[in-house]
Amino acid sequence: MATSVAYFAERLKSLLRFRDLLILLLFILNGCAPRPTNTPKPTPTSLPSTIAEAHDVLVDFFALLNAGKYAEADALYGGSYEGLWDNNPIVDQSDHAKLLANACEINGYQCLLVRTATFKLLQGSTYIFQVEFNNADGTLFVPGPCCGANETEMPPVSQFEYRVSMTAPGKFTVMDLPPYVP
Repeated sequence: MATSVAYFAERLKSLLRFRDLLILLLFILNGCAPRPTNTPKPTPTSLPSTIAEAHDVLVDFFALLNAGKYAEADALYGGSYEGLWDNNPIVDQSDHAKLLANACEINGYQCLLVRTATFKLLQGSTYIFQVEFNNADGTLFVPGPCCGANETEMPPVSQFEYRVSMTAPGKFTVMDLPPYVP
């Protein structure tokens, strides 16, 4: 029995050494295994929300013009009034609401509702959109050829480029007037 106890004791020591070697091997292999790197995750930018804000200002600007709310639309317009002054020399140049009213009601600017406004490009702090408009009956606005030209010389266009500039954080203005049809 002493031999069998000695045999088991020797076998146990052998198994413990094997276990220790196995644990050591697992530690070594674990150290060699590829580890996920702590690559910094990209921080979300405010670009998508600013595109949405610029889009909303563009749509709101045309909705206000279409509804005849010219003073409110003026607050969303940051472009030049020079062309409107040229068409309305008797209107006070500082009366932007009246200039916009005349543009929409008298001068041939098409103050229609936006059908689609697709973000195209960001240039500095200016967001550029491709815009389509609805006619009053809901059909797509496509002006015909102008000034004696035919459709070959002046193909119909249904998309118009509009710029919306960020003038201050969270403040956007539309830089272009509605489409003009003489």
